[in-house]
Amino acid sequence: MSGLSLSDSVTVSAFRGPWTLLKKELLRFWRVAFQTIAAPVITALLYLLIFSHVLESHVQVYDGVPYTAFLIPGLIMMSVLQNAFANSSSSLIQSKVMGNLVFVLLTPLTHLQFFLAFLIAAIIRGMVVGLCIYLVAMWFVDLQLANPWMIVAFALLGSALLGTFGIIAGIWADRFDQMAAFQNFIIMPLSFLSGVFYSIHSLPPFWQKVSQLNPFFYMIDGFRYGFFGKGDVSPLISLSIVGASFLVLAWITLRMLKSGYKLRY
Repeated sequence: MSGLSLSDSVTVSAFRGPWTLLKKELLRFWRVAFQTIAAPVITALLYLLIFSHVLESHVQVYDGVPYTAFLIPGLIMMSVLQNAFANSSSSLIQSKVMGNLVFVLLTPLTHLQFFLAFLIAAIIRGMVVGLCIYLVAMWFVDLQLANPWMIVAFALLGSALLGTFGIIAGIWADRFDQMAAFQNFIIMPLSFLSGVFYSIHSLPPFWQKVSQLNPFFYMIDGFRYGFFGKGDVSPLISLSIVGASFLVLAWITLRMLKSGYKLRY
């Protein structure tokens, strides 16, 4: 007898829902790729041109590593994090404001499936932007790859962490100005104060300790370690902190989705 069994049908049905939502999220940012992918790449390129031109002959952080080479991994990771956050947060706030989120909530998707679809889309956008910046940066300097697995691990974990935080922000915010506050007062300051443009060892002791309270610092430093095999802290410590932060935020997000907080009025 041809056809799927009952268990196979249930499996296909369970997969089809989250896949459809994921496909919708991927198409959402891909159809405006000039804004969601090209614009961040151009922004990172401008940072690279300005800072490398001004500081290349004046700053050397690691022995044998030109400042431009030091700068590029920081810019890549900063863009990965910002775009992962922007993808999930902007999708949710747009759907809430426009009133079409209800059509997603009416589907038989579980809160875990909902979370995974938004999370994977955020990771993919962050990784695509990061890869594009890396390819463009190769025109400027030949980057080492001391530990490719560390690069991939921090890129995946970092984009997952910020994608999760974006879901939290999108659930909490009711208006676009509230979402802008997240971007302007949390994401941007933490990004710029994470060691993208400098090593924290160049700071006074007090500010070094303050920087170590910034989770973005560990993502940037661990990612940079993958290129040069050098960092301000142990990559295993950074990986542990980033992984633990992701698990905490993922737990909070799943609790919010399961309870319907600010989603089911």
